[in-house]
Amino acid sequence: MRKLMLVAGARPNFMKIAPLLREMRKHYAAEIQPVLVHTGQHYDHLMSQSFFDELGIAPPDHHLGVGSGSHAQQTARVMTALEEVMLAERPDCLVVVGDVNSTLAGALVAAKLLVPVAHVEAGLRSFDRGMPEEINRLVTDALADTLFVTEPSGRENLLREGRPPEAIHLVGNVMVDTLLHELKRPLPRLEPAPAKPYAVLTLHRPANVDRPEKLGELMAALEEVARELPVYFPAHPRTQKALAAAGLAPGGDSGITVMDPLPYRSFLALWKDAALVITDSGGLQEETTALGVPCFTLRDNTERPITVEVGTNTLVGSSGQALVAAFRRFQEEGPKKGRVPELWDGRAAERIVRVLAGG
Repeated sequence: MRKLMLVAGARPNFMKIAPLLREMRKHYAAEIQPVLVHTGQHYDHLMSQSFFDELGIAPPDHHLGVGSGSHAQQTARVMTALEEVMLAERPDCLVVVGDVNSTLAGALVAAKLLVPVAHVEAGLRSFDRGMPEEINRLVTDALADTLFVTEPSGRENLLREGRPPEAIHLVGNVMVDTLLHELKRPLPRLEPAPAKPYAVLTLHRPANVDRPEKLGELMAALEEVARELPVYFPAHPRTQKALAAAGLAPGGDSGITVMDPLPYRSFLALWKDAALVITDSGGLQEETTALGVPCFTLRDNTERPITVEVGTNTLVGSSGQALVAAFRRFQEEGPKKGRVPELWDGRAAERIVRVLAGG
């Protein structure tokens, strides 16, 4: 039996871990012993525990409780605590997902201990090293022994960086696995139910929220959108703090409804029926493409180009003026049409675990 240690730390990780654990326990119980480590990078209930509850993830075998801090502090805390766990558990392979600080820390610790690393969602590149996630992706992929990619650009990037072709596996998207799995179950009712049509907003990247002048520019543009399409805004805690500190919290007549972060299934119930999603998130670009929901990405680049090339995502840029211009085109020309990328069929976890079991 192979012992596979899976590391999760932040909200997007849990959606990627859930289908992997489900597949391991359902079809590979005699071959794989999964050990789940929650680093505690996200520790707020709505950002962490609610995902375990909703997605049916068993309590983690180890909770490191690292909490917040600078990138260096957080990464160092995960590394120190995870090293102790790995020395005690002695896994045959460490599985990391996504591009958060816990992903990087896990890959570094495992590589130092000579434990093979598998990276789920490998090869994605924004080519913007100003993004902390890009550094995490580059280093993790340089250390990983097995690389699972969601789209062809991931394979192309890894080959260009000198990774061996036999280490790279195009498997599809585990975020979509979770999405399609949860759509089979009745979703929570939204109270009060939003009147259609409406838009949904997420905004959390430091480049967009940490500077009051940039945040003010975007909020002014969003209020212009909201005059014609009401905007529902489940706001990350750090974004709420930034809005309050800058005196930018939208008023009741702005058309923007600011909400606390929603549990995964409630948020899915909200955005799946939206006329438009506006985001600076990575995963939501993929999820909207999977369901054919028009998406505006408030960034100058994306590490998920397939969502723009064949999906419903539009890279509108990071300025308020660009957002308003894109919204005017949206009104005149109608929503962007797209298709679901290859292998985004809800079976990515099957392909991944098959490789891990045979390794």
